[in-house]
Amino acid sequence: MSEESNGRLRDAAQPGAGEVTATVIVNAPAARVFAGFVVWERQGEWIPFTQVRLVEGTGGEGSLVEAVTTVGPAVLRDEMRVVRLDPPYEVRVVHLGRVLRGPGVLRCTPMGEKRTQVVWHEWFHVPAGLAGRVAWPVLWPGSKFGLTQALRRFARLVEQGQLP
Repeated sequence: MSEESNGRLRDAAQPGAGEVTATVIVNAPAARVFAGFVVWERQGEWIPFTQVRLVEGTGGEGSLVEAVTTVGPAVLRDEMRVVRLDPPYEVRVVHLGRVLRGPGVLRCTPMGEKRTQVVWHEWFHVPAGLAGRVAWPVLWPGSKFGLTQALRRFARLVEQGQLP
């Protein structure tokens, strides 16, 4: 990774003011839940309107993942670097895009042998200075709702044996 890329990663890794958290209980072992998260190309099955692909690497630490969300004419490109994998507990990424920047984490907490609590937490840099900070409280409920709905879809796919 170049010095410029390292600086970009370091800047984006700082938590932003736009914080969002979603939680779900999955009726499956933590190892299976974790394995479902790191099948990057299949995230579009549970994140609406989104196509995901590996740009660099094999999906492990250091890999670059691109998620493109398209709703009508609007296209949002999310480029993220996988910065930590701690199976079966944690996946950490840093979003590096122009719009979506900041760290994110998916945590799996075993609640017995066949039940796992999942917490998805993002700390986005809010764009547009003061205007962005003022707009964030209006956007936040939609972000939380969207993350929660995606996690619920993910849980159903894992519980039905369709993921990983």
